[in-house]
Amino acid sequence: MKAGLELRQGLSLAMTPQLQQSIRLLQLSSLELQTEIQQAIEANPMLEIEDESGEETEPAAIEAHEALPTTRLDEADTTLDLEAPRQEMPEELPLDSRWDDIFEADGSTSYSKGSAEDEERDFLSYTSSGQESLHDHLLSQMLLTPLSPRDQQIATAIIESVDEDGFLEQPLESIVEGLRRDLPDVELDEAQAMLHLVQQFDPPGVAARDLGECLAIQLRQVEAPTPAHSDAARLLEHLDLLASRDYVRLQRLLKIDAEALKAALQVLQGLNPRPGAELRSQDVEYVIPDVIVRRIQGQWRVELNPEVTPKLRINNLYAGLIQRGRRGEDMNYMRNALQEARWFIKSVQSRNETLLAVAEAIVRRQQDFFEHGEAAMRPLVLREIAEELGLHESTISRVTTNKYMHTPRGVVEFKHFFSSHVGTADGGEASSTAIRARIKQLVAEEPANKPLSDSRLTQLLEAEGINVARRTVAKYRESLGIPPSNERKRLC
Repeated sequence: MKAGLELRQGLSLAMTPQLQQSIRLLQLSSLELQTEIQQAIEANPMLEIEDESGEETEPAAIEAHEALPTTRLDEADTTLDLEAPRQEMPEELPLDSRWDDIFEADGSTSYSKGSAEDEERDFLSYTSSGQESLHDHLLSQMLLTPLSPRDQQIATAIIESVDEDGFLEQPLESIVEGLRRDLPDVELDEAQAMLHLVQQFDPPGVAARDLGECLAIQLRQVEAPTPAHSDAARLLEHLDLLASRDYVRLQRLLKIDAEALKAALQVLQGLNPRPGAELRSQDVEYVIPDVIVRRIQGQWRVELNPEVTPKLRINNLYAGLIQRGRRGEDMNYMRNALQEARWFIKSVQSRNETLLAVAEAIVRRQQDFFEHGEAAMRPLVLREIAEELGLHESTISRVTTNKYMHTPRGVVEFKHFFSSHVGTADGGEASSTAIRARIKQLVAEEPANKPLSDSRLTQLLEAEGINVARRTVAKYRESLGIPPSNERKRLC
């Protein structure tokens, strides 16, 4: 075989850093974009956010800045500023303290400077939400109750075994076994007595071992019980029949009529099956919309949310220094920073333009949704938007991920407007989102004592020209959180 050189010509796609940056910004949510912009501004002196007035940097500021002596960025400034405000000497100093421990080179005191740990500390993470936890709420009530130290230790062990919903998550025997490490002679009767005490605390029904006991505790704490409360307590003895909604058998066992059963059920519905949920601490996450849709002069208009799209610009002060042709490592750094700032601004603008174009295309195709609601949602896939805008389908997928649209019908995720196609009797297509909305509407209008089964829902949809299988109806119903027909049955 003879060795030799050969030239070949071909095309290949190179992922430049600028292209990678544009793709990464495209898939960021509004909150992530704000964080990315803030980090870019902190890292690049050439970037700044344009204020509302839009005023440019005064030329005089550039001249004044040029008058200052230039220094290398890597040279340490060890001179003292004599014009800096003086720091007062503390009246009392710690023992064995030195001058350098109190006064820094810049004239500031160590007492006025925070440590590196303090600077990185998130203030909000150390602030209280102002909401008392369930365990703290129960312990505070226990401490206000006159108990011996032994009883307090038993009651504390019981309270620590209560979960977030307010139920006792461990058997009482297990709690007693754990207590015998410190109290070898503790008996089950003592723990039973302390359990009954804790069950009298607020919220009503706390520290119950099961749902029946939880509801029974709440019924016993009613100040003025009625005959309906008595029937409700008897109903708790037949939770299996109550879960299956076998009302005929319940009337026969309790020997009551339909009106008395209905009154007892209303009492049970007024109780809290999760007493600890009210004191459960939860961090609320807010959704910030990326675009806003308004109806202006009979037309639906889309605009970017100005709160999440700040206007970036180049710092004219530093850019003016570069234009004056200075040389040096400092200027090379500034030129690179200027180029990176321009790339970043261009990437953000490209992201906003693509996001706005996709939102406008969605609104054009889903105008029936804005006019009539989810029941009028049209079937739509990513490929249709990609073909209309001349973009790749993966680009549309990135744009519609974690993006939200503020509409007169609420804040809606971009992905919500895309749904699969379901055939209709006339050869057309229906959106799965519209079918879900129709199922929800049919269930809301069904008779209380005779709910619609999945087969009946299928028949009603077929009568409207929507051909959908029963198992598909069941899947849509479950996705909406609607229980089956036997669990939706209730008395008139």
